[in-house]
Amino acid sequence: MTHPDPTPPTLTHTSVLAQEVLDALQPAPGKVIVDGTLGGAGHTRLLLDRGARVIGIDQDPYALTRAREADLPGLTTLEGNYRDMVSLLAGIGVTQVDGILLDIGVSSFQLDDAERGFSYHTEAPLDMRMSQQGESAADVVNTYDAEDLAAIIYEYGEDRLSRRIARAIVTEREKAPIETTVRLAEIIKRAYPGFSKGIHPARRTFQALRIHVNDELGALRDGLSAAETLLTPGGRLAVISFHSLEDRIVKRFLLSSAALTPLTKRPLIASDEEQAANPRARSAKLRTAERAPHPGGDA
Repeated sequence: MTHPDPTPPTLTHTSVLAQEVLDALQPAPGKVIVDGTLGGAGHTRLLLDRGARVIGIDQDPYALTRAREADLPGLTTLEGNYRDMVSLLAGIGVTQVDGILLDIGVSSFQLDDAERGFSYHTEAPLDMRMSQQGESAADVVNTYDAEDLAAIIYEYGEDRLSRRIARAIVTEREKAPIETTVRLAEIIKRAYPGFSKGIHPARRTFQALRIHVNDELGALRDGLSAAETLLTPGGRLAVISFHSLEDRIVKRFLLSSAALTPLTKRPLIASDEEQAANPRARSAKLRTAERAPHPGGDA
C-alpha cells in the first residue's frame, strides 16, 4: 500500500492514565525506561520531562519518523516489535533498565489515519498492519476458509455471531475480493439481524483481524517475559491494556511470575474526568509490577 509522507510531528497525543504511569515508573534523572510502544510519544515526553532517559520502540515506521523529527533530548528510538526488546536493546549495549511501559494495541495516530485501514468508519484499503509488512487484513478475509475466519472472530473479537459473519465474508468475496474497510463493514452489518443503531457490529471483527494480523497477544506474552529479563531489581513494569483478552494475559502472567510482584491488586482505570475528556480512556486498564531483588541482595 502506498502511504503519504508522514505529516510533521506535533506530538499532541493525549496519553491515557498519564499520572498513574508516572507514579508507577517513578522516572528521574539517571533512570533508563523503555517505552515499548512509542506511538505518539505522549508517555515518553512525560518521562523525559522528569529527567529519565527513554528508549522508544515501535514497529510502525511512521511513528518513529514523527518521534525522530521531533528531536526529543534523551530519547533513543529503535524500530521493531517490543516482543524482541531484549535483542533490540542488546544491539545498543543495554542489558538492564529501570522501567518498562507497554501501552498495548492500536495507537490514536493509527486509528486516526484512515489510510491504515484500522477503522470501519472511513473508506480505506483493508490493511491493519502496524509494521506495514507481512499478511494484511485483506489477505486474511480473502484467503482464509470460513472455519478459520470464524475462529479468529470468536477468539479475538469475542463475537457470538462469528460463524455467521465468516460465512457472509466467504459468500461476498466470491463475487469480488474484499479490499476496503467500508465494504467489509457493510458485509458484517448485513450479517447482523435487525441492526439499526448503537455500536457498529463490525467493531469486534475489525478488532479480531487487527489482533490476528499483528499477533498482538503473542507479542504481549513475549514482551512480558522480556520484562522479567530486562528489569533491574526494583525496576517497575507498567502495562496498559484496552480489552479483556489483554488484561487477562497480563493479570495471569504477573500472578504466576516468580520475578515480578504485582503492585496493583485490581487494574487502575481512568477517572471520570479523564474519560469525559478522552473517550478512548474508558476501556484502559493499568497493571503494574516490580522486579524482585536478587536473593540475598538489595533492591
